[in-house]
Amino acid sequence: MSATIKDIKEETGLSLATISKYLNGGNVLPENRQKIEAAIKKLHYEVNEIARGLVTNSTRTIGVSVFEIADIFNGVLIHHIGRELSKFGYGMMVVDAANDPEKEASNIRFLVNKKVDGIIMVPGSMDSSVMDDAVEADIPIVLIDGKYRDKSFDSVTINNREAAASIVDYLIRRGHEKIAFIGSDTSYTANERLKGYREAMDDEGLKLRDEYQFVGELSTEHGYKAMNELMQLEDRPTAVISANYEINLGVVMALNENQISYPDEISVVGFDNLILSQVLSTSLTVVEQPMERFGVKGVEILMKRIREKKKEKPDEDKEFINIILNTHLIEGGSVKDLCKDK
Repeated sequence: MSATIKDIKEETGLSLATISKYLNGGNVLPENRQKIEAAIKKLHYEVNEIARGLVTNSTRTIGVSVFEIADIFNGVLIHHIGRELSKFGYGMMVVDAANDPEKEASNIRFLVNKKVDGIIMVPGSMDSSVMDDAVEADIPIVLIDGKYRDKSFDSVTINNREAAASIVDYLIRRGHEKIAFIGSDTSYTANERLKGYREAMDDEGLKLRDEYQFVGELSTEHGYKAMNELMQLEDRPTAVISANYEINLGVVMALNENQISYPDEISVVGFDNLILSQVLSTSLTVVEQPMERFGVKGVEILMKRIREKKKEKPDEDKEFINIILNTHLIEGGSVKDLCKDK
């Protein structure tokens, strides 16, 4: 038979009220807390989280929604979020939108019905309507690596436009002028990177050629198809920028399949210092995003909002928290310095 709260009472000599207060997240004297925790360990007492949730109106669970769980970027992000949440005594419930806005909206509705205490969202689109159920339920929300174009939320991002522009600048300083871009405009992050590329090219007086710009899905398939088309051009670019990890993968697959060497025949720069850039015989030059910091700061903001909600602070004049994290360029061996050839 499993231990009960009465067994803890007999073990500690404390009142049921004190033990119940501790189990429901209330403050008790340090010496009493130590007695209760020792008894719980000794008796192998298991807290009934459902019952506690009914009393405290808290499930100690955070919903985490990602646009594509098969994307390694999201997998790494979930790892850091989960590790940080555990420090605060929270678990997480992960849902996968599979790049489908309708499914994304139904996933949020599912999390709301599960009474999660907060939601961390990695947006797959720029339309905030997917969050309507969470907003109506007054659940704290933090966006990571994205924003919506029509509604503000707390967020943790990088300066995507600046990061893309820094790649263009890096390539220009190495003698490249014919620079292609493989990306997307379907999400805030992707759209900002596309704008950063175009603005940087324009600022340097370089021609923005339609045949050098591929705007589609943020997928391996898109990177693969676009890179194949670039290699068939009579006037090939000397460098290509890929806008995320999945596109990096597709680009490298196409180059390897066509036996095109980089950087000898074309230079490649991408985003995300994940597995691919580290295992290739010629390492990729990439913009590294602060994956761990995404998780740390996102959870930090969410915990702040949950505490505020418990204190029932008025939020009529609430200012949204928008943290912009730094990135840095990691130089691999995938960029040829054309200046040395002149």
